Amino acid sequence: MNLQQLKYALEVARCNLNVSQAAETLFTSQPGVSKQIRLLEEELGVAIFMRHGKRLVGVTEPGKQVLAIAERLLAEVANLRQVGDEFSNESVGSLTIATTHTQARYVLPKVIERFIQRYPRVRLSLRQGSPTQVCEYVLSGEADLAIATEAIEHYEELVMLPCYSWNRCVVAPHGHPILQASPLTLEEIARHPIVTYDFAFAGRSQINKAFAARGLTPNVVLTAIDADIIKTYVAMGLGIGIVAAMAYDPEADKNLQALDAAHLFESATTRIGLRRNGYLRGFTYTFIELFAPHLSRKVVDGALHQQAGSDPGL
Repeated sequence: MNLQQLKYALEVARCNLNVSQAAETLFTSQPGVSKQIRLLEEELGVAIFMRHGKRLVGVTEPGKQVLAIAERLLAEVANLRQVGDEFSNESVGSLTIATTHTQARYVLPKVIERFIQRYPRVRLSLRQGSPTQVCEYVLSGEADLAIATEAIEHYEELVMLPCYSWNRCVVAPHGHPILQASPLTLEEIARHPIVTYDFAFAGRSQINKAFAARGLTPNVVLTAIDADIIKTYVAMGLGIGIVAAMAYDPEADKNLQALDAAHLFESATTRIGLRRNGYLRGFTYTFIELFAPHLSRKVVDGALHQQAGSDPGL
């Protein structure tokens, strides 16, 4: 048995039992992958995959256990390599952050600027996507940490680190009737066409819940994946916008005016998601603390060893 065999078996499972695709991902041949998996099965004395002729059609019960153990073993091997990397050169490496547009555009710039000043030789990468996508990037190893408001709590394989709470505002062109509303109410908002986030983003479920609790059906005429697009169409007169309060900048958005809507909607919490039992480079701890000062190395390490599904709280 060797690590290569375990890696081959895991990759086949990740490729939905497509051996050809797994071989291409691993930069090797299909017969080579098939042979190594057969040798692994022979040594273990159990079939990992169910077969119909030469085609793999499923994972056996013992195979599920084998793959779970293999995934843990390979993760620990990766951790060993990272330990070597860190102690050989603690100021050099790479850090990939998976996040949504709102975080990348409005929250992260100052954090990244400070991080680069401290670690100029660390290569930073941003992977943008929906909350679900950014979680998947971390689980697949394509990113080191996820920053999002939704979805992280749905992945038991991820440790959740609450960073900060935020709420929303209503934006409208100057002179729009809603800007005269005092106080601003959900009933008043529901009288106008609305442009807001796509269902997968930025607390959209909390927006829907607030209207539903009052028996209102908002007239959502357009949804988008980021606040810049929402504000563009609001400025065109398509409707009023509901966006994260952090996404409104009085200087940059001079053609719009904002009304605080925190009293109308439940607040949302932005979290960092990390692979459970993963090894973090020293500069990753620094980045996390720059983003959320209450998340010291001690707090992060404590969260990494908590039970799945727990939330350390703000």
